[in-house]
Amino acid sequence: MRRLGGRGIRWGAVSLALALVLAGCGGDDDGGGTAGTGGAGEQHTLSGSISIDGSSTVAPVSEAIAEEFRKDHSAVNVSVGTSGTGGGFKKFCANEIDIADASRPIKDEEKEACAAAGVDFTEFRVGLDGLAIVTSAQNEFLQCLSIEQLATIFKDGGASTWNQVDPKFPNQKIAIFAPGSDSGTYDFFVEEVLGDPKKPESLKPRSDYTASEDDNTLVQGIKGEKNSWGYFGFAYFNENKNVLKAIKVSGKDGKCVEPSDATVESGDYPLSRPLFIYVKKSALARPEVKEFVRFYLETTPEIITDVGYTAAPEEDYKSGLDQLK
Repeated sequence: MRRLGGRGIRWGAVSLALALVLAGCGGDDDGGGTAGTGGAGEQHTLSGSISIDGSSTVAPVSEAIAEEFRKDHSAVNVSVGTSGTGGGFKKFCANEIDIADASRPIKDEEKEACAAAGVDFTEFRVGLDGLAIVTSAQNEFLQCLSIEQLATIFKDGGASTWNQVDPKFPNQKIAIFAPGSDSGTYDFFVEEVLGDPKKPESLKPRSDYTASEDDNTLVQGIKGEKNSWGYFGFAYFNENKNVLKAIKVSGKDGKCVEPSDATVESGDYPLSRPLFIYVKKSALARPEVKEFVRFYLETTPEIITDVGYTAAPEEDYKSGLDQLK
């Protein structure tokens, strides 16, 4: 991903630092003030470690925020892993990490696993993303696919050649590269395209494809095959659009729409989705975690378009900050 650190981000960090200093001098503390402040002169003494894992889609946002956070809190070690949304929730509910990155809401069974382990948490919506349907930049015939055609490709026993998707397409084998079943991107795509897996009338996904929770691995596979097909977060397409081609998607109205900030925010793009972080309440009791989450919510609107995603509505960030008080 691109390296961040522009004027807007640093100004946000400077403004935050100034606010911390003023808060330390004000003497008006309601118990929900700046994390890690034990009094005047202690505002910059945060230390410790914060462990994050989960969605490879949300990871670039968390990595960018962590990079900026370290500039003012160098004694805090923030690690960001990418085991997929499902893999992240497994670690989260097993008390192995502080924060779970997620490209879908937490499932009921995951909530139950957390409850059984005594893990209470807070959900924060941090952005919006369009799931990009992609092929190699070398491909010339793919321009737009309908939701039904996407289902034809990814369902169990689905198309093996492109002419089985559309008779106008060539009789060439489809090389599929897509997220594995631990990925929130996979869950979102399957439910939006094939239907709710819990409902008997829904289609089952195929398993005979090259799967990875690492989107960079998928990029490498897709760009090397002229007849490839795959999907992942829009940010990864933006970072690799010189070697990839985005395929427009048509919904029920039959209109072909390409993913963009505007179409994701408006909901016109059929495969738009929210992005989340989940934070353990026990971790929020630690000053370095509470301050990191505060910084995350205050800074994300400034940097998320640089990472390749769309900011959530302003009220989402305000609501999140209110929960930290």
